[in-house]
Amino acid sequence: MVRSRGTGNTAVERIQELILVEGLVPGDPMPTESALCERLAISRSSVREAMRTLASLDIVEVRHGHGTFVGQLSLAPLVDGLLFRARLDDGNDLRALREVVELRIALDLSVADQLVDIFRDTRNPELEGLVEQMRELACDGQPFPEADAAFHTTLFSRLGNGLLRQLAQAFWEIHTVAVPLLELPPAEDILDTVDAHQAMLSALEAGDATAYRAAVVAHYRPLGRVLDAASRTEGAEGAADSDR
Repeated sequence: MVRSRGTGNTAVERIQELILVEGLVPGDPMPTESALCERLAISRSSVREAMRTLASLDIVEVRHGHGTFVGQLSLAPLVDGLLFRARLDDGNDLRALREVVELRIALDLSVADQLVDIFRDTRNPELEGLVEQMRELACDGQPFPEADAAFHTTLFSRLGNGLLRQLAQAFWEIHTVAVPLLELPPAEDILDTVDAHQAMLSALEAGDATAYRAAVVAHYRPLGRVLDAASRTEGAEGAADSDR
């Protein structure tokens, strides 16, 4: 019988412990419901409730008609929770997005030295192509979230820290979904963001961590101005409502 190492002993904890004890990894099949009931000495209803909880956390994955498997252990629940937080005030509160942007900046800055070591004295036509794609779209007045995401994903894909890669992707997803939910206007100086992407790449290839950090800050500056303007508008509207 599997017992939790922690202070609790819930069905969820017992199933998690079983995954650890058995050395199961993402994609591996889970024991059947009957087997879990017998091995963990818990009721069928407790197993079902626990599996629903674990599925919501992406710890297990239920494939209808095929069984239950160890999940991908992604940060999807974090993304969903933060997106709900961003929507909670019906798009009138910019705090959640501003906090996500601050976290994205912190992540980008935190890996400066690692990225410089990786990209120093290299040529990266894929990243150059993404910057050019952003520039063409921006000149046509079009947004470029796919190219932007691909640029940052490619940078972080070279890092050995898988959790950092997942966090960066999670915050990017929250960012890109929250912006239209909050109905923010596009930045008028969006070409500055494109130039900053080029500056980030050039700094990495030159092995200049200081220049890379400066380019990261410049990259987010147009969005920061949009958020500041939206906050001022929101504050003015709130003041007008209170005067009525």
